[in-house]
Parts: sequence; C-alpha cells; structure tokens
Amino acid sequence: MGTFLENPVDSAPLPPGVLQLHSDPGKLLHALRRIRQLDGLTEGELLWLVRHGREFSAPTGTRLFADGDPATHMTILLEGEIQVRRNFGGQGSLFIGRSGQLTGLVPFSRMKTHGGNGFATEPLWGLQIPKSSFPEMLTAIPSMAQRCVSVMMDRVREMTRLEQQTEKLGALGKLAANLAHELNNPASAAQRAASNLLEELRSYGRISFEAGRLCLTAEQEQKYRAWDAKLRSGIASRATPNPLALGPLEEQLTQWLDAHRIADTWKIAPALAEAGIEPGDLALLDGFLDGPALSVAMMHLASSLRAERMTGAVLESTARIFELIRAIQQYSYMDQTPMQEVDIAQSLASTLSMLQYRMKDVRIIREFDPHLPLVSANGSELNQVWMALLENALDAMNDRGTIRLLTQRSGDMVRVEIWDDGPGIPPELHSRIFEPFFTTKSPGGGLGLGLDSVQRILSRLRGFIEVQSRPGATCFQIRIPMQQAGAY
Repeated sequence: MGTFLENPVDSAPLPPGVLQLHSDPGKLLHALRRIRQLDGLTEGELLWLVRHGREFSAPTGTRLFADGDPATHMTILLEGEIQVRRNFGGQGSLFIGRSGQLTGLVPFSRMKTHGGNGFATEPLWGLQIPKSSFPEMLTAIPSMAQRCVSVMMDRVREMTRLEQQTEKLGALGKLAANLAHELNNPASAAQRAASNLLEELRSYGRISFEAGRLCLTAEQEQKYRAWDAKLRSGIASRATPNPLALGPLEEQLTQWLDAHRIADTWKIAPALAEAGIEPGDLALLDGFLDGPALSVAMMHLASSLRAERMTGAVLESTARIFELIRAIQQYSYMDQTPMQEVDIAQSLASTLSMLQYRMKDVRIIREFDPHLPLVSANGSELNQVWMALLENALDAMNDRGTIRLLTQRSGDMVRVEIWDDGPGIPPELHSRIFEPFFTTKSPGGGLGLGLDSVQRILSRLRGFIEVQSRPGATCFQIRIPMQQAGAY
C-alpha cells in the first residue's frame, strides 16, 4: 500500500503499530470517491483532503487511542473497522466506525477526549485530517460544514439507540436476576417438600397395610375414626405452636409414648408436637386401643401429619411462585397495549416485589391516596421509573434504612414522592445527576443512564421530576398528567 514517509502536514506521533503511508494520489482519490459522506465533492476538493491528510494503516488488534486521550483528528476510514469500548459497564461496543465513514473529531463537535478505547477490528487504511486544518478545510471545501453536521446528527441518533438498547438490556438483566432470586426460595422449598413427600407416601402406604392387618372390630374402628376427626378439628382451630414450646411438648409426648411402649418415638413425637397435639389428646385412645394397635395408630397418625405438612409446603411454595409470576406480569404489563390505565399504587407495589430480596433491613412506609385516579401511561415504562429511583435509594442506603412512598393528587396531575434516609446528594451534583453517563458509583457499578432514562420517560409522559436532598432525607418528586391525549 506504500512505504513509510514523514508527512510535514501532521507531525504528531502515531500510536504503536500504526504506520504512516504515502500512496499514489490517484489511488487515494479513487478510495475517497467511494465515501458516501463525500459524495459530490469535486476532484480539487478531494485533492485538498489528500494533500492535507495523513495516510495511515494498522493491523487488526491495534489500539488506536485510549479512554480519555485528546481527540485531535477527523478520520476518513477507507478500509477496515474501529470499535470503541469502555473500561467498565460490560464488554459491548460503545461505538463502531466502519469503512466509508467519517469518524473521530469533526468540525463543530464539542468532543475533547475519546470516550473509550479504540481498537482496529479489521486491517485499517485511512486518512487523518488534523484539527488545526479544520478552518482551512471549511474554506477550501464549504460543503464540509453541512456534511460534518450530518455526521454529528447520525452519531446522536446512534448513541441514543445504543443508550436505549443498554437501558433495555440492563432492565431485562435486573428483572431476570430479581425474579430468579425471588423464585429460588419457594422453588427449592417445593422441590424439597415434594421429594420428602414421595418417601413419606411410601411409608404411609406400608403403615396403612399394617393397620389393615390388625382386624379391628367395628366398634374400635368407629371410635378411632371419631377420635381422629375430633383431633384434627382441634388441630385446625388451634394457633400454630410457639417454636420455643415445641421442645417441652415433644419431651412430654415422648414420655407418654415410651410409657405405652410405642416404637420409633423419635419420629412420632416431633410430628405430633408440631401439630400441637398434647398427651391428653392421646390418652383418649387408652379406652379402646392398646398394644400393637396403639403403636400402628401412632405411626399412622404421625405419617399422615408429616405428609399433610409437606403437601402444605408444596402448596404454599407454588402459591408464592404464582404470586411472583402475577407480580412480574403486572410489573412488565405483558400482552398489553403501549398505553394503559395504570394504578400507581399497584405499579409501585409490583416494583417493590421485584426488589424484595434487598428489603430485609429496609422499612417501607406507604402513604397512598386511596382515591387516586388511574393514570394514562405506558405501564412498563412507568415501572422502569420506579425501579431506577428505588434502586438508587437502596444503593444510597446500602440496603438498610427507611423508604417512604407517597402518592397524591395535585390538580390534573398525580404526584409521587420517593424518600430515603441515605446520606443525601451533594448540592454541587444536583444539576448533574440527570446527565447521561454521569454516575457517582464506582467503575462497573453503573453506566449513569438510570436517571437520564427516568427523565426521558417522564418527558414522553409530559411529566417532570425534581429532587430535594439533604443528609438523611432525599426526595425525588414525580408529577404525571392523569390524561395523556397527544402525548405520543
């Protein structure tokens, strides 16, 4: 492609691995004519770019610039591709410059430094125009002003698309992580209970067979059934035993069982104690059962109680799973049109459900107006607002403290306030917290898009957000019109 030559136009050092070239002008002119953003330039204008640009090449994998390096050139990519990646926030590309594009610093841009690390992902061939030549370029090629403005507009659109994609992926990732965390406990409990229940049912079957071999008289069977029905009725009406009282009760039951020479008291006594059965309840059997019949009856009762308790655990766990699924449906507003009539209180409650795993040491105060009308909004987007603000509050409090939620009608708008008792936001940062990519979190802790996303969603809803903060009391106040006619 050429040999290394010193270009007097730009003597700034090139990064390691990047070679300066000097090809035949005709070859460069032919390559520049393929650049879509340079369509319509005269041969003289293209020659100006050839004479004032620095031709370069770089192999795949070369780092062209680092995050924070000064931006000093406009680059015309003749061949190859450049990817810009950040040091944190994931491995995805922040920006991709492809063959046939103008990249880097362009006239009228406020870009001062590179926002990431730039790498050649394919062999590069390009032309660099230094910033010092921009005034002369705009004079020699007047149409470059409009062309560069178009480049910046394309960049804004691309960055907006990438931001939105990052927000959606981030929201989806958090939603999946929260749901997995919340589902893990009931799913594990249901699995354990179902596994134990299978074994218990086998044991119950063997004991039932033993009971059938006893050949009880009709009178004994009738009395036992009456006793069992009365016992279970009493169990259902009693309060759940205090865990601290189970030990003494179990000891009393063990003594009664030992006195009646019942085998496996270590298995029977705990099951009876957990059901709240007392020795007095068992004493009623003395009048019509004894010996092997009493032993089988105790084993049968204990086994049935264990099976019922395990079944209850399965039912309780699966009910919790269905409750979480309903919460996620309400949170995401699945299978619904973009605009719904949203119950703000329910929307906040659904979002809190998604964050339940972080609420162990957090006190939630709800001050919801019971007469608050429904709000016309995109329910899924509105939940993104609550999620971002509640996560910020939890982060500020280190998942320990008090969050206060308030809803109230204010004229033709709904007012929502989210308070936390964290350390507060320094006054000098109040004006910056809604800037995209601005974050006070450590590298990797966040992209700084949460509050920017909140502001843009509320803007689409014709609402707005304000913040007041001092140590121990930070409040984000949101106002949303109840009707959204013409908002979309």
